[in-house]
Amino acid sequence: MKKLKERACALVRRKDGMELVQVAILVAIAIVIGLIFRTQIEKFVNEVFTSLSSDKFK
Repeated sequence: MKKLKERACALVRRKDGMELVQVAILVAIAIVIGLIFRTQIEKFVNEVFTSLSSDKFK
């Protein structure tokens, strides 16, 4: 467990480790936003696909 903690700390200290942490944080934020607005996103996507499959575009 101690080695794992040391590796994690070393990774965060390095520049590429910081980039990895930043990407992980951004992905986590995107997932949380997606979960919060899930119903609105589903409604929007369904409306878009419904309008695309309607007779207007045929």
